[in-house]
Amino acid sequence: MSISKVFLLNAFLIMFSTACSNDMFITHNGNMPSNERIGQIQTGQSKATVQSILGAPSNVVSLDRNTWIYMSSDIKKVAFFAPKEVERDVLTIRFNNQNKVESIERLSKKNGKEVTICEDKTETVGHNPGFFRKYFGGVGQYMPFPTNNNPNQ
Repeated sequence: MSISKVFLLNAFLIMFSTACSNDMFITHNGNMPSNERIGQIQTGQSKATVQSILGAPSNVVSLDRNTWIYMSSDIKKVAFFAPKEVERDVLTIRFNNQNKVESIERLSKKNGKEVTICEDKTETVGHNPGFFRKYFGGVGQYMPFPTNNNPNQ
């Protein structure tokens, strides 16, 4: 092998190895209050008091408006690899019917479970139009210019 080919090969290998750098980014998502503020929350406090101490929650459970969730997570991304969650913190505050704090629960990534997504589909009946409905079903429904055939107007 000639010296120019060896030099060219080494230059290519150096450029290739530096292009695959170890760029690591950690992004923080969420609005978890500080531990000092969370320590101020006691059972029996009102929603207004909790909101004044902790701020607005990350989420209010839609089916149970008396459950507030504060959460945060740290996501690590290295170069072109898939992002990975390295830390998660979840604070759940439940209120009773009188809008007073009933329970406080704090969870981390260790308490969580991995959930696999099911790719199966449920077949629904009646949503597959036939040939004529598919291609001729909209005939006559589009009116580009409004007509004034209604005598009540």
